Amino acid sequence: MDSVTDTSAIQVNVRWAPQGGFFLWGARAGGGVCDPYELRDWLFAWHAPSFYGTFIETTESLNVEGLLLPALEALDYLAAPGIVQHHPLTLSRELQELMKLAPHVKEALTAGRFMPDFAKWKSGELGWKLQLPESAAAWAALPVAEAWMDRLIPEWTRADGVMRQSLEQLERAFPLLLRGQASGDVWMDEEDWLVSIGWQSDGTPFRTCLRLEEPAEQVALWPLQVILQDRSDKDLQFAVNPADAASWDSPQEGEGEPACDEPVPAGAEALPASWRPHLGRTARDAAKWRRMLPWLAEGDDSLRDALPQHEAWELLTKGSLRLMEAGYSVILPAWWERIRKWKPRLKAKIKSSVGTGPQAMFGLNQLLEFDWKIALGDIELTETEFRELLEQNKRLVQIRGQWVQLDPSQLAQLQQVMSQVEKKQGLSFRDVLELHLLGSSEGEEDLDFHRSLKMEVELSEQLEELVGLLNHAQRPPLTDPPDSFRGTLRPYQVEGISWLVFLRQCGLGGCLADDMGLGKTIQMITYLLHLREEGLTSAGGGAQGTAEGRAPSLLICPTSVLGNWQKELQRFAPDLRVKLHYGPARAKGERFTESLRECDLMLTTYTLSHLDEVELSTVEWESICLDEAQNIKNAYTKQAQSIRKLNGRHRIALTGTPIENRLTELWSIFDFLNPGYLGTLRDFTHRYVSAIERTQDAELIGKVQRLIRPFLLRRVKKDPSIQLDLPDKYEYKTYVSLTAEQATLYENYIRDMFDKLDTLSPMERRGLILAALTKLKQICNHPSLLSKDSARAPWQGRSNKVERLLEMVQELRQEGDKCLIFTQFVETGHLLQRVLQEDFGRRVPFLHGGSSKAERDRMIEVFQGEAPGSEEEEPGIFLLSLKAGGTGLNLTAANHVFHFDRWWNPAVENQATDRAFRIGQTRQVQVHKFVTLGTLEERIDEMIDRKLGLSQQIVGSGEQWITELSTDDLKDLFALRSEWVERS
Repeated sequence: MDSVTDTSAIQVNVRWAPQGGFFLWGARAGGGVCDPYELRDWLFAWHAPSFYGTFIETTESLNVEGLLLPALEALDYLAAPGIVQHHPLTLSRELQELMKLAPHVKEALTAGRFMPDFAKWKSGELGWKLQLPESAAAWAALPVAEAWMDRLIPEWTRADGVMRQSLEQLERAFPLLLRGQASGDVWMDEEDWLVSIGWQSDGTPFRTCLRLEEPAEQVALWPLQVILQDRSDKDLQFAVNPADAASWDSPQEGEGEPACDEPVPAGAEALPASWRPHLGRTARDAAKWRRMLPWLAEGDDSLRDALPQHEAWELLTKGSLRLMEAGYSVILPAWWERIRKWKPRLKAKIKSSVGTGPQAMFGLNQLLEFDWKIALGDIELTETEFRELLEQNKRLVQIRGQWVQLDPSQLAQLQQVMSQVEKKQGLSFRDVLELHLLGSSEGEEDLDFHRSLKMEVELSEQLEELVGLLNHAQRPPLTDPPDSFRGTLRPYQVEGISWLVFLRQCGLGGCLADDMGLGKTIQMITYLLHLREEGLTSAGGGAQGTAEGRAPSLLICPTSVLGNWQKELQRFAPDLRVKLHYGPARAKGERFTESLRECDLMLTTYTLSHLDEVELSTVEWESICLDEAQNIKNAYTKQAQSIRKLNGRHRIALTGTPIENRLTELWSIFDFLNPGYLGTLRDFTHRYVSAIERTQDAELIGKVQRLIRPFLLRRVKKDPSIQLDLPDKYEYKTYVSLTAEQATLYENYIRDMFDKLDTLSPMERRGLILAALTKLKQICNHPSLLSKDSARAPWQGRSNKVERLLEMVQELRQEGDKCLIFTQFVETGHLLQRVLQEDFGRRVPFLHGGSSKAERDRMIEVFQGEAPGSEEEEPGIFLLSLKAGGTGLNLTAANHVFHFDRWWNPAVENQATDRAFRIGQTRQVQVHKFVTLGTLEERIDEMIDRKLGLSQQIVGSGEQWITELSTDDLKDLFALRSEWVERS
């Protein structure tokens, strides 16, 4: 039964909404608010431009439901409302007056009778005013009407195109004019203001400009000229004497052309005759310049014709901007725009050659020799030249034929940094490395000396090579495994040992953070054998590995892995002399020193590192290694503090998880490796930790990554260079054709899309293209996916892709194999689930974004054979959505992977494939990618194959790049090649 319409009287009210339009709502006579949809039907029943209210948005304001009528649409509606006649609506007084005002506003806008409001500008606001009849003035004074005008007029000019250039000039000028450097009414009236913002022209055939020229050689003063420039030909210019220009009046202004025998103003003989009646404008402009910049005045009524350097500097840096903000042209030397952006940069050119020998240990605290250089643009000064310039105390100087500016505040900063460095007695390698990795730290808080240097470093050739090695841009020379190592190393493990040896030669600690299972233990064992066979000692002793007095290495690990270390050392390095410092019978006091004899490595635990701190800290260890170094993640624990106090020639941390929960854990490990490198914990927390953990600031994360990269080596199992012994993976493409039904849908959709494409805005065009990608891929999957009843529609014989998938799954299941089937569409997943269940007569699991954690876990366990399934379940087929099932799962029970519909970023497909192709997989994995011939699937598949060799970034991580193609390219991409269509 139809609902009964309430015919009681309703009052329609209006107020201005923050969204930039009118908020309309209806109040019933008996109380209560009118339904906004009913109100829309009544108010816009006969309003065709809004498609009879269809385009009017419903909204809520101050807990009241109503309608939002945007400012521009309101003009048309209020001028000619389309209100229903049969319903008793009462309009509020404000709404009635707005409807009376609207025709006058529309007529004034159409005729261009509006302008920016000078009075509002002087009070610090932006506003407009209309020329309206007196009868409409009262209505226009309504607050709601004033708010409407301020929003309506800019929108009108944009939509209509009327005076668009002037509006843009106005919008550019307003922020400049409102800087508050000087009050506008000191020098400006409304006519001046409208001219200065470009709203109207003053009618003169020329514009008055001020030109500053650089001084001739051996001359200290900078010439100042008044230039008259033709408005229609900027190259037509006349230089006039400022004194002449300032004295020109226009006694006959407004009286037409001067008489033939009228005397020509002094200094105006060369000017076009048509300009002379307007020379009064030049005098007025010069007078305003004197009021705005009083130091340009020569006496009471003229301008100076030259400036000393300090005033030339003032005009270049501030005065010219002030004049330009007021709408005047200032012609400055051509080089000024280039050099005004130059800031002097302080450089330290490093001279020291460090780290060049096999035992050239120098460490982070090594002081480096350097020379100061000061860069001004492309000019470089020596320290001596720089100090000579400081003594001259000039703002502008010519150096090697080029002008440069010397800002006193910037020079003072440079002097301060130079003094800091001299006070610190130079730059350490730590300072140089961080400055090189992060660049100048300008603008950051002065928390620590080397973190606040506003300077750059220029590395010597040897240091450049060293930093390249530290940054992994180059590989250090490979260290051959010692003959005493009883095992075989993978190439990446040899590189890890070589990296540790390289850091040792530099006196720098390192964190070996390889993924679990990649052999950190045997890399460390090989490193220890290398130390023994090279005979490295803290005293730089000979090559005898067993020489008396040689300090052993110390390895600290959790108690639970002590036995594992003993077994691995015995297995891979039986010649290494190992002592266990553990248990109640362990050596203490003087016996501890004695126990180090005939010892290459001492093993102990984290607990004992604190309890036996006295004994352990009496030795300068050949190297100190922390296994599972995350055990010192809390910097405030006693064992972390004790470990940091130990003395060692080289420090190494082994951990697969350098960060478990907090970024401060990384600081604790690095402060052990290279004490002081990351500053104090308070400093590190203030600079990085707080902001990163609160906002995930990408720039700060990048800085931390750059800082730790030289001292951290991490490889993961999926790195191609690791070359783990996984079984082979074979990829195949399965090509299918469209059915006649699919081809018809495909062609019709493309035709409709291209009919609309060129009529849309850029944003609408992108949206349509992305929608087309989805629709066309769904058509390629199965035609029923375009309809709402795909869950019940017949599927047989309508998609060759579905039929082929079913055949392949039947075959592999007969062989006892298992498969994963990925699709990017949940609807496609449900369709395939229905198809497979009907064919196999069992339930097929489908993991997608809507699956609960319990469902997800059970599906995985049953598929992997880790939990029993019911007789109704099909255990060998697993459907997954690409987003929900593409990462984080271990599904090695499968040895077939199907990509039913293609995702155009191959990295996403590969991640999904790796659910089956991973450690734990013992069978060959076959990957099947479906491609529908003759469609966009085939075209984009070809494009990916071509572009993969260049860079995956060309294609990107999604499909947005497709939206930027030209219409012709899109037609080529989407066009259906009919030779591949199956004919009925």
